[in-house]
Amino acid sequence: MLDWTLLRSFLATIDTGSLSAAATHIGTTQPTLSRHIKELEQVIGTPLFRRSVKGLEPTEAALGLVDDAREMGRAAEALALKAQGKAETLSGTVRITASVVVSNLILPPIIAELRRTEPLIQIEIVASDASQNLLRRDADIALRMFDPTQNALIARKLGDTPLGLYASKAYIARKGRPREMLDILDHDVIGFDRLDDIIRGYAAMGRVVTRHQFPVRCDDQMVCWHLLLAGAGIGFAQDLLAGAQPDLEKLDIGMRLPALPVWLVMHEEVRSNARIRRVADFLSSALSARLKA
Repeated sequence: MLDWTLLRSFLATIDTGSLSAAATHIGTTQPTLSRHIKELEQVIGTPLFRRSVKGLEPTEAALGLVDDAREMGRAAEALALKAQGKAETLSGTVRITASVVVSNLILPPIIAELRRTEPLIQIEIVASDASQNLLRRDADIALRMFDPTQNALIARKLGDTPLGLYASKAYIARKGRPREMLDILDHDVIGFDRLDDIIRGYAAMGRVVTRHQFPVRCDDQMVCWHLLLAGAGIGFAQDLLAGAQPDLEKLDIGMRLPALPVWLVMHEEVRSNARIRRVADFLSSALSARLKA
């Protein structure tokens, strides 16, 4: 019988091309992963990788194992999800993924209250603007600002969070207040560096701009938030967050911005897990209340 742990390390090495990257990918150490590969080679009776200038290259024997190993992996993940869904105790770990902004500015007081209410439930937070794969169990619960489309996922729409154009009182005192759309061209607008979300937003409103029209640029939205608070320029922000900052003022220049939908998402196999369901319900209640406030 092949040990799934060995095959999991094997697939990670196939996918990443190096032992160090594979170890990081599955959350283990490089020596442990190297030992797994050697054990699997002993079981199979043939080398599975050869070193090259590009990294580790799989042998023909390794390539012949890949499809079956992935099928075994899918079966193992499905079994783990079903087993997790049977848990009935309000203890253990729940892993939540959310955007960097939500993780930093919205979740902390909610998680603090959850910990007071359910002290036996441990919380892991993945703060990332990348979409974590719930089907691979990268997280148990995801908070997303877009409608999820993957099958086998259960999604609750918690509400919408409107966006606004804001500036600090210090910035307005220094540069003045824009009154209409054309005025914005004479102001410092905080934009993204390589991301094109804001540029596409302008285009949707009939305005063609380039990144060079944003004199301060960064793709990290928490940095953009702090730049806005510091008075470095005008910025786009959620009303939920910016409206609670006494030093920020909303600018009404006739720019119609879309609201961001807020979804809570989890895999259908874990909805019967007591602790995950409890955390999901707590998050839903707390966030819905904030979105309606």
